[in-house]
Amino acid sequence: MRRGEAVARSDGQPIWIATNHGAIGGGEVMLLRIAEALQELDRDVTIVAPSHPPTLAEAARELGLDVEVLDSHDRVTWMFALRRWRRRHPDGLLWCNGIVPSTATAGLRRRIVHLHQYPTGLNRLFARLARTHALAMPVPSYDMARAIPGSCVLPNWTVRFSPSTRQRADGEPFVVGFLGRLGADKGVHVLAEAMGELERRYPGQFRLRLAGESRFVDRRSAALVNDALDAVEELTDRVGWAEPQHLLDTVDVLAVPSLAPEPFGLVAAEAMVARVPVVVTDAGGLPEVVGEGHGLVVKAGDVGALADQLAALAFGDVDADLDAQAERWETEFSPDAGRERLARLLERVEQTVPVR
Repeated sequence: MRRGEAVARSDGQPIWIATNHGAIGGGEVMLLRIAEALQELDRDVTIVAPSHPPTLAEAARELGLDVEVLDSHDRVTWMFALRRWRRRHPDGLLWCNGIVPSTATAGLRRRIVHLHQYPTGLNRLFARLARTHALAMPVPSYDMARAIPGSCVLPNWTVRFSPSTRQRADGEPFVVGFLGRLGADKGVHVLAEAMGELERRYPGQFRLRLAGESRFVDRRSAALVNDALDAVEELTDRVGWAEPQHLLDTVDVLAVPSLAPEPFGLVAAEAMVARVPVVVTDAGGLPEVVGEGHGLVVKAGDVGALADQLAALAFGDVDADLDAQAERWETEFSPDAGRERLARLLERVEQTVPVR
């Protein structure tokens, strides 16, 4: 154990982590990191997951985690199965990783309700219901906490990435990277327009390296993004889904041009540890990730401001301060930092309400 060794240790109480669904998205990535951190804290932890799809359960087993699979084939059957299971297994602490397990077990005791997305529409009601008798309601940023009364902040964390191997040769275009879902909420069309603006100003000096898929993107959003990307097709290398390290080894800057409020911004933190400059918008929790005083924050949706910032980086007019960026990651978003915060949260919860 490294930093903060004198934190909460197990007294034999089990911790069950119930997933939002059986696929793997950003919330499920954090679920696996939380489970691994709990193991490192000598906690007895088990993942509770649906039988369909089996992706998350399989990934958890590959990491050596214990898994309890409940027979279910869609969201409704998963919610009913989870509630029945919890009534039969009331012992220990149930960590509800997302709005679905939180709603399914609303009103039951000995729960932590961990939300990863801003609740909108009907989910606002579900979030209020889920809070009933919850021991704590962690969310990943202060911006999100302000939107959810009664919540507390448990920032996400990332694995440690190696410093980027990218070395731009003289005369080579400045490569702007993007990694994420190819939807309008992620601002991909705004980034495409900014690339078009850069091409008009500085012909041949910028390229876009786009990694991601249109998974979970509605038709209207996909059409908007695709039309914008078609306009800069000659400037764009579309690589499909890519491992973050691979992308970060091939770009000069990472752009996070989100329009919709981001609960956190894992990809920005990943760029920080890989020592890749990162330009973010002011959407949601993104400015919290890069930190106060970070000079590379632009107004969401402002094509000209995004183009200006990318150009300033390319031509050396601003300093990304990669040392400070990496130091901030180490202090705030490393596995050590995440494990310490997790331990403190459990300590507070279990001192207030013993979980037995």
